[in-house]
Amino acid sequence: MTTRVLVTGAGGPAGVAVIRSLLKRDDLTVFAADMDGWASGIYLVPPAQRRLVPPGKSEDFVPALVRLVADDRLDLVISTVDVELEAVADRRDELAPAVLAAPSAETLRTALDKLVLADRCAATGRAPRTVLAGPDALEVDWEFPAFAKPRQGAGSRGIRVVPDRAALEALPTDEGLIVQDLLPGEEYSVDVIADATGHVVAAVPRTRARVDSGVAIAGRTVHDEELQETAAIIARAIGLVGVANVQLRRDRAGRAMLLEVNPRFPGALPLTIAAGVDIPSLVVDLFLGDELPRRVPFREVASVRFLEDIVVEIDELLESPHAGHQEDS
Repeated sequence: MTTRVLVTGAGGPAGVAVIRSLLKRDDLTVFAADMDGWASGIYLVPPAQRRLVPPGKSEDFVPALVRLVADDRLDLVISTVDVELEAVADRRDELAPAVLAAPSAETLRTALDKLVLADRCAATGRAPRTVLAGPDALEVDWEFPAFAKPRQGAGSRGIRVVPDRAALEALPTDEGLIVQDLLPGEEYSVDVIADATGHVVAAVPRTRARVDSGVAIAGRTVHDEELQETAAIIARAIGLVGVANVQLRRDRAGRAMLLEVNPRFPGALPLTIAAGVDIPSLVVDLFLGDELPRRVPFREVASVRFLEDIVVEIDELLESPHAGHQEDS
């Protein structure tokens, strides 16, 4: 009898990558779900295993998952969307007997609040100085330019360089902005998986040579002990069990420093899988209670991304009232 796994967020790059990874295993039956019937990843699985769910911000989202667990006899639920993880993290017991394959609610809350994250990681020596815009920031003797960004949120929305003291004083205090030391060096993404004890099994750094809508569409994996160890230190500081993407950038002295943590599967996951670390498969094993290898090595490879079409019959299309409204997911 196969293990029945639901992957949500099937319309995003991460969802597609997770589904494709898990479909390679003959011991899994993979279900795919999204709020949008046009989500490409839904059509990677057979018609009987395609599902629609409400938006992650909807009050109906968790109850809908609970119904799917019962109706489809699911063993494991994997969400690839931040807002869905936030919605279900504190209610994972409602999914029983299915298991939510995600970091703990505390780890999620820490990672998704950049001020809390910086405070939690300050003792590692790898977090830039970080304070709230306003009186706290004005008390700091910054080396300008500094950097400001929203305390919560993903991608590059709301970020700004703070060139001088006057710009610091002009920052709004009602937008949840934080101010940090500027990290002017090269940026890296490190895909991390930690086992049930918090031991980091793999940390795979990759460059972001080309980025589109916040997702790296070209890059290469790199063997760099400092990047790997820094990401592992951050993962341990936030109590990670499972997968996270740790973004690092070099400071003025060239040291790898924390930029942010995305406590979910990354959009550029196919590169990490091709390098030898099949994170989705490892996550399934982890949350089903199997022991992971102590270490999973990777090799240096590069990738570029291209647009791919999935052609389906008209009568196979799923109709959703949320089509085309991913920002509400």
